[in-house]
Amino acid sequence: MASLQFKGESWYCQFLYHGKRQTFTIGKVSEDEAEAKANQADYLLMRLKQNLLHLPPGMDIVTFIEFDGKPPHQTAEKDCLALVGLRDRYLETHRNGNLEQSTLDGIQTHFKHLAGTLGEGFPIVDLSMADLQKHIDRRAKKKGQRGKLSPATIRKEIVTLRTAWNWGVNMGLVTGKFPNKGLCYPKFAEKPPFQSWQEIERRIKQGELNDLEKRDLWDCLYLQSAEIAELLVHVKAKALQPWVYPLLCFAAYTGARRAEMLRVLVADVDFQGQTVLIQEKKRAKGKTTTRRIPLTPFFVDVLKEWLSVHPGGQYLFCQSPTVVRSKTKRVSSTPIKHDEAHDHFRRVVRKSKWDVMRGYHVLRHSFISACASKGIDQRLIDEWTGHATEEQRKRYRHLYPSTQQAAILSVFGE
Repeated sequence: MASLQFKGESWYCQFLYHGKRQTFTIGKVSEDEAEAKANQADYLLMRLKQNLLHLPPGMDIVTFIEFDGKPPHQTAEKDCLALVGLRDRYLETHRNGNLEQSTLDGIQTHFKHLAGTLGEGFPIVDLSMADLQKHIDRRAKKKGQRGKLSPATIRKEIVTLRTAWNWGVNMGLVTGKFPNKGLCYPKFAEKPPFQSWQEIERRIKQGELNDLEKRDLWDCLYLQSAEIAELLVHVKAKALQPWVYPLLCFAAYTGARRAEMLRVLVADVDFQGQTVLIQEKKRAKGKTTTRRIPLTPFFVDVLKEWLSVHPGGQYLFCQSPTVVRSKTKRVSSTPIKHDEAHDHFRRVVRKSKWDVMRGYHVLRHSFISACASKGIDQRLIDEWTGHATEEQRKRYRHLYPSTQQAAILSVFGE
């Protein structure tokens, strides 16, 4: 049943739809008019439940109820667009674009938290700096998966809304400048540089670190060349699926991101030219770019061995139609999914010394660190890894401790 609220000088209507509370603004009307609108909302919800009415494609439930079940014209849509409507339109446009699936999932999560503060039916035209600050203050009191919620996470949520707002301006859905000038965020520390296994263990042995701080340290881990080789020996012995070892080798010897590796096609591997082509979605906004990474002789042998048992299909990393102990039925090979790749990573490192590694990204850190330790030109590292900003380069700009020590001794002596 729809209910009414009177705030300030306006009436608001609330109702439940699929278990979620929705809200829209009725406006500055008399109480009788507001009650009539609530009754109309109840009638439309009943007709939807009876399947005598259906939600038009592309229309959210708040807009449907607010406009009496009739699609509003563009001007009315712009004036009354709700937060959930902006979210759905933005995601619908970008879902088939050049954004990573992980990025789309992040946008969805950010809007979920924004709706937790403002409400899904919040009229986007009414958005103010006070509304945004209210969200920042509320989220600053929340706990994240690893303790207090990171201020960087809160900032990303506001940036997501700002990006969607600016897109809405170009689409004619909203007008004006996004009201974020003057927002006050909690202070946050700069991410520490990446550290070797030995550096992290020394820091932990010094004591006075809780479990969360220890996990944060291990997030900064990079492996040295001998450790990478040791890890890959472990993976080859423990991997349950034949694609896991070559995938880990790919990460270690190219520095590619997980999503980039899972997009690689068999045709992207050029054995004659000794390179692999990477399809990028992060380097340039609004377009897909590519980069080529040279292959080492060892990695060439790994890829050739994998392709000799490759189950077929265009993707370099894919799952066979028949998998031992799997209930999934396939008629042909299928590309490896993000969650599937992560699950097998965790399986292969579980209950071993490598369990401190959270995911494939540690091998990206390690690749860059290994290149830096050998004095590889920064421009080549940028080209191989797809770095685009000085902030990214700064965090990776380090050498092995032994290399740093040798460098300082070469200047000042022993």
